Amino acid sequence: MGAYRRADVAALVDHTLLKPEATEADVVRLADEAAQLGVYAMCVSPSMVPVAARSRSGAQKVCAVVGFPSGKHLSAVKAEEARLAVAAGADEIDMVIDVGAAVAGDFGAVGADVAAVRAAAGDRVVLKVIVESAVLLAVVGERALTEACSAAAEAGADFVKTSTGFHPAGGATVRAVEVMTAAVAPQVGVKASGGIRTAADAIALLDAGATRLGLSGTRAVLEGIEYDQSVN
Repeated sequence: MGAYRRADVAALVDHTLLKPEATEADVVRLADEAAQLGVYAMCVSPSMVPVAARSRSGAQKVCAVVGFPSGKHLSAVKAEEARLAVAAGADEIDMVIDVGAAVAGDFGAVGADVAAVRAAAGDRVVLKVIVESAVLLAVVGERALTEACSAAAEAGADFVKTSTGFHPAGGATVRAVEVMTAAVAPQVGVKASGGIRTAADAIALLDAGATRLGLSGTRAVLEGIEYDQSVN
């Protein structure tokens, strides 16, 4: 297990609020907490991007989800959602693929979906692609997860991301991160998200190759990470 400083882990975190019942006041509180914790970004629903953008008091990026959480939207709809989010102030986009296309082995469709969002968001915006790794591993296997990540990378993804956190199949696992890292690193990052509730969870995923973490219980995770002065 690697040794990590709390501030270094915080700098890899997308502090996340995607509950359907979230209010503008909740997003303002999220922004305040993001600044207090020193996280990298805050991740919100598209309709909440303007609130997050005007509420940030630090250097945090604003991330918006697209095609969330099912991924079964038309590519044109995902592309327009991404364009509108960027226009409203989003610095990063986390899009969901059509998981069914990946299950069926249609990785051309997966790539085309990602390419549409990439073109709409623009080259300066960081694009993360959610592949629902738990579903692919359970239903098809590691090869499908590898192929989905490769298709996303070839279509312009900056990161591949494990999960929405909303699918009953589950969230991030060490094995999923290992497979995804082997498929696309170091050219493309790996974001682990979904079900990460403790410092031990976070560290295990970082050790497996994750380069970004999506957390909703960020404070609890960071409070569990001991400061280690031997880490430079």
